[in-house]
Amino acid sequence: MSQLDTVNRILDAAEVLFAERGFTETSLRTITSTAGVNLAAVNYHFGSKKELIQAVFERFLTPFTKSLDQELSRRQQAQASGEELQLDDLLQSLYRVALAGLAEEGRDPKRFMRLLGLAYTQSQGHLRRFIVARYGASYRRFAGQLANALPQVDPVTFYWRLYFMLGATIFSLSSFDAIEAILREDFGAESDLDETLARLAPAAAAMLTAPVSSEI
Repeated sequence: MSQLDTVNRILDAAEVLFAERGFTETSLRTITSTAGVNLAAVNYHFGSKKELIQAVFERFLTPFTKSLDQELSRRQQAQASGEELQLDDLLQSLYRVALAGLAEEGRDPKRFMRLLGLAYTQSQGHLRRFIVARYGASYRRFAGQLANALPQVDPVTFYWRLYFMLGATIFSLSSFDAIEAILREDFGAESDLDETLARLAPAAAAMLTAPVSSEI
């Protein structure tokens, strides 16, 4: 087995197990047993469990931010040519383009959202620092363009609405299979991921553009 094969087997096993069980509940021994490698291989290739977690996210975030940055650049050039900045278009950049880029790389968008949700709910301060250091510029660029499209929303309200939107996105996609099963049982209808993203974009836009309460 080549070193690359070993690395990929460890990452594949870690990705699935972290998404299913969480970071703290998944031991390195469980990962190595699933991957069919010895414990020393993790230490050799990654150094620690924290660095393995970061490597799992890197496989998702690198193609995700690459697709997002390319789309944001395209929309920025269009705006410079006189095209009006549309909130719906920016959200489509996030949902359709960036998530589609993951799928093209063979990464499961639903699993990515599950891992992101766990990163927020479990204490993984090292992971937040890693993501901010490596991919923070892309996030700030996207958030900045969103804020520019919402000049009527004050910065604090925008901050909360952005996280409300991201939370709804993470929950909806990370729980997609269960939610879709309920849809089939209760309504006799089916929905694939593309259809769900098409429904999610206008809901997210409404969340961001709702009137600001004067009581806040």
